[in-house]
Amino acid sequence: MERKGKTSAENLLIKIDQYLISEDYGFVLPHPQTELPSYYDPWMEIASNLSQLIENCQLCSKVEKMPLLSTHALTDYKEQRLAHLALGFITMGYVWQNGSEKAQKVLPGTLAVPFCKLSEVLDLPPVLVYADCVLANWKKKDPSGPLSIENLDVIFSFPGGETSKGFFLVSLLVEMAAAPGIRAIPKIISAMLHQDITSLENALQDVTSSISKMRDAFKLIHGYVNPEVFFNTLRIYLSGWKDNPLMAGGLLYEGVWKTPREFSGGSAGQSSTLQCFDVLLGIHSSPESDSAAAYLQSLRDYMPASHRAFIQALASGPSLRHFVLAAGNDRLQEAFNSCVSALLALRDYHIQVVTKYITIPAGKQKRRGCLFHSAVVPLPEKGTGGTSFMCFLKTIRDLTKNAQLLDIKTL
Repeated sequence: MERKGKTSAENLLIKIDQYLISEDYGFVLPHPQTELPSYYDPWMEIASNLSQLIENCQLCSKVEKMPLLSTHALTDYKEQRLAHLALGFITMGYVWQNGSEKAQKVLPGTLAVPFCKLSEVLDLPPVLVYADCVLANWKKKDPSGPLSIENLDVIFSFPGGETSKGFFLVSLLVEMAAAPGIRAIPKIISAMLHQDITSLENALQDVTSSISKMRDAFKLIHGYVNPEVFFNTLRIYLSGWKDNPLMAGGLLYEGVWKTPREFSGGSAGQSSTLQCFDVLLGIHSSPESDSAAAYLQSLRDYMPASHRAFIQALASGPSLRHFVLAAGNDRLQEAFNSCVSALLALRDYHIQVVTKYITIPAGKQKRRGCLFHSAVVPLPEKGTGGTSFMCFLKTIRDLTKNAQLLDIKTL
C-alpha cells in the first residue's frame, strides 16, 4: 500500500504535463481554439449568435432546422473542446430559451446525437460544464496584450450582456491565479518523498500566495457582474436537469437514449482547482461519512478526464496533513495552516458573493410573489432562493476551518 502511494506521487512529478495541466494557466485550457472547420459552420453560427437568437425567440427554430453533423472530423483536442463548448451553449439556450416555466424537455437529435458522441470522446457529460464555459471559453482581444480582464473576451455568451461576459471572465481569472499553487504541488510531493522540510515550507507558501490571489481576482466580480442581471437573466442558463424541480425526470436526448437523463449544470463545485487544493490539504473525510465530500466527488465526473486523474493520483499519494503532523515542526505546521486559512478566506468570500448575487435577489423575488422562478439555483439544483446552495457552501467552509492543525497531537 505504501509503495502504491509513492508510485502515484512519482507520476505527479514526472508526468504532470500528461494531465493537461499548464505551468502558466493551471487547469485553464491554454489558448483555446476559436474556430472549427467550415463543415461545422451551422454549430458555430448558432453558438456565436446565441444571445440574439434567444432574445428574438429564434433559437429553437434554428436548432430544429440544424443539419445532423458527424463528429469524426474533430480529431484535434482543442477542436473537440471548442465543439463541446459550442454544443453546450446551444443546449442550455435551447432548454431555457422560453424561461423556467416553459423549459424544453426534449433535445432534438440533430443537437443531441453529436453532443453525446463528442461527450463520449472527451469523457464529459452532455451538458455545459464548468470546464467548458470557464476554462475553455476565452481569448485575448490583443494577442500580445496582458491577461487582464480588459484584454480578455469570451468565445460564446448568454443573454445578460456585460454581466454574462464578466461572470465567465472573472471566474477565468480566479482559475488563472491558481496556477502557481498548482505548479507547487509536484514540489510538495517531492519534498515529502525526500523529507525536505525547507522546500516543503517554501512550496506551501507558494500555495498560500496563489489562493490569496484567487480571492483578489474574485473581487473583480463586483465591478463586472450586476446582481439583478445575474439572478434574473444569466443564472437560469447555468442550471442543469438533475434534482431540478423545473426539469423533473431530466432531459430526453432524442436519438441517443429512450428515457430522459439527469445532469447538473456548470458550477464552481466542478472546479478542478478547488478540489485539487481540498485533496492536497486533506479538507474532507471519506465520501462514505461526509455527504459534502461525496457530492463534490460526484462532480468530478464533470471535469476533463485528465484533471480527474490528477486529483485521484494526488489523493492516492502520501498525505500532506499526516506528514506535517509527523514532522512535529512548528514552522511547517504554520505554513500548512496558512494554506488552510487562505482557502477558508476564499470560501468565506464566496459565501458573501452568493449572498449578494443569489440570496438577496431571491428574497426580493419572493416578496414579489414569484417563487417558481427562484427555485432554480446553480448548485445544488434544488431548494428556493439558494437556501440549499448556501447550506452546502457553509458546510464546506466549516470543513475547511476544521482542517486547521491547532494541536500537533491532533489527528
